[in-house]
Amino acid sequence: MAAAVAALTLAASPAEAQFGGLGGLAKKVGLKPTSILGDRQPITTSLPDAKWGDSSKDGFTPREPTRSLMTLQRTPNGGFVLQPGYYEFHDQSYCLKAGTHGPGGGDGYLYAPPKGPAEDAVMTIVRNSVNHPEIDQHDIQTLLWAIIARAKFEDLSSEHKAVAARLLTPRQLAALNRNALDVLTTGPLADNLPGPIRSVLQAEADLRRMLTTPGATFADMERVAVLAGAAPMGPGSQDIPSGRWSIHPDGYYVRYVPQSYSNTVISIWVPQGSPAVGKEYDPATHIAVPGNTSRQRLIQSGRPYQSH
Repeated sequence: MAAAVAALTLAASPAEAQFGGLGGLAKKVGLKPTSILGDRQPITTSLPDAKWGDSSKDGFTPREPTRSLMTLQRTPNGGFVLQPGYYEFHDQSYCLKAGTHGPGGGDGYLYAPPKGPAEDAVMTIVRNSVNHPEIDQHDIQTLLWAIIARAKFEDLSSEHKAVAARLLTPRQLAALNRNALDVLTTGPLADNLPGPIRSVLQAEADLRRMLTTPGATFADMERVAVLAGAAPMGPGSQDIPSGRWSIHPDGYYVRYVPQSYSNTVISIWVPQGSPAVGKEYDPATHIAVPGNTSRQRLIQSGRPYQSH
C-alpha cells in the first residue's frame, strides 16, 4: 500500500490527475476515500526518507580487518553496542512492501528509519524475535505481512495469534485490530488506479484472505507478496549502485547487500574517534530502502540468518 497511499494522498499528484482525484471518483461509487485506503499506510518509509547515502564512498572498503558483529556486546533490544572497527553480519531481513519485487539486478539500498502508524508494532516484532529463536522466520514474516496488509489479527489462525501474542503487547494487538481495513480492489475505483498501485492493493487483499483461510501455506503467501521476473524501474527511482554506504545519524557507516528479501549482509564501519562508539546499532530501526521503487523495503533484524 506504500505506493497506493503515497500516490493518492498527495495533492495534485500524477495519480490523482490521472483519474480525476480520489475524492471525486470515490463519490461516484458512493464511498469515502478513507473507507477505501485508510488515512495512512501502516509503514510510510520510502525512498525520499533515505537521505543518508554517501556516493563519495562508492567502492570503499575499510582498512580494518572484518569482524563479526556477533563479537560485540548485545543490548536488550537485540542490538549491538558499537566499537571502532569494520563489522559484518548476515541477518534475517523482512519484506515490508507486498506485491513488489525482491532484491536483484545490482540495485543498491539505503538506510531509512521506520515511519508510519505501525512503526511501533513492526519494530517490537523484530526486536522481540531476537529473544524468541524458537519462532520460525516465516512466522515473523507472516505477522509483518498481516500488518502491511491491514489484516485483523483476531481473524488470524490460532497458530499465528499465538505467535503474535508472544511478540506484541495486548495494547498493540488491540490497535492493530482497530486499524485493520477492507480495501476496495475491484470495481470502478480500482479499475481506474494505475497498474502498480492496483497490483499492490490486490496483493494485500490476497494476503488478507490467505491469512484467515485454513490451509494457506507460506509459499502461497510468498508468491503473492514477492513478485517473480524482472523488476521494472518504479516511479521516482534513483540510480543507487549495489553496496553504497549510508552515514547513520549516530555517526557510523552502514551498507546493505541483500541476498534475497529474507536475508541481508550488513556491513558496519565505525571509524576511530567516531561519536558512534558506545552507541547501539538496533537493526529494528533500519529499513533498507531500494533505489528502484518497484522493489521491496527490507527491515533488518538482530537474528543471524539460517537457510531453511
